[in-house]
Amino acid sequence: MINTRAVEHVMSTHATSDGDGVKIQRIAGFNNPRFSPFLMIDELRSETSKDYIGGFPPHPHRGIETLTYMLQGHFQHKDHMGNVGELRSGGAQWMAAGRGVIHSEMPMMEQGALHGFQIWINQPATHKMQPAQYHDFQRKSITEHQNEQVGLLRMIAGEFELDTTSSAAAIQIQGPLQKTGVPLSVADWQADAGQKVVLGTNVNHHSMAYVYRGSVQIDGKVIKQGQLALLTQAEWLSLDSIENSGVLVFSGEPINEPVVHYGPFVMNSMEEIEQTVEDYNNGVFETY
Repeated sequence: MINTRAVEHVMSTHATSDGDGVKIQRIAGFNNPRFSPFLMIDELRSETSKDYIGGFPPHPHRGIETLTYMLQGHFQHKDHMGNVGELRSGGAQWMAAGRGVIHSEMPMMEQGALHGFQIWINQPATHKMQPAQYHDFQRKSITEHQNEQVGLLRMIAGEFELDTTSSAAAIQIQGPLQKTGVPLSVADWQADAGQKVVLGTNVNHHSMAYVYRGSVQIDGKVIKQGQLALLTQAEWLSLDSIENSGVLVFSGEPINEPVVHYGPFVMNSMEEIEQTVEDYNNGVFETY
């Protein structure tokens, strides 16, 4: 019998808004060491444009990476460095804010349903003052594996080892995003009732599973839509779909450093936060 991760703690989303009134379901883990290296998960989900049409006008960041994944919708990224990117259904985009970036994320759609996620990832202290970076990944670049036993596994970042019951050896599934501040993996698992996935993970990494549709079972514990399971340490993660389900799976190397969060800035001390606010107010971000 393989050693699998169990559920250590369950967190639920809470409703909030950000940007110009965009409605969000959020789970924050800034002060939870078990969340590291991840900081926050925002789910953007609406059937009506009034919930998202204001978008996210220009705003700053320092000290974090953001990974945005769109199931349905169309947004445009612009930043002060001149980057312009399209985030369309099935695609993703990654930004490392480093020492500072000012960017906007605005809807290119005026009607229809929106469903996507923005994941905040902490940067280690050695990366917080490095130059900002940006990349987008269109749908065709997202690695997919699908069969009747597993359902659909979409690998967005890093890699997982997929245990295939039909063969003697597991296979490596790699996503297009490989270069991040610390090693991490993010996947989207979409499954029907009765389908199952078993993923190999680094035993020293923290792992989490967020259910955005349906419900799944992890080591005998049922996790429902809108819930995030923080998992124990083990080599394997086994997920069983109870109904038509969608799950974001996270795994990453923890960053054992202080976290001080103030709005769009995440640093290691209050003094660094104060310097960040001063830099932004004095126009320093625009010079990078």
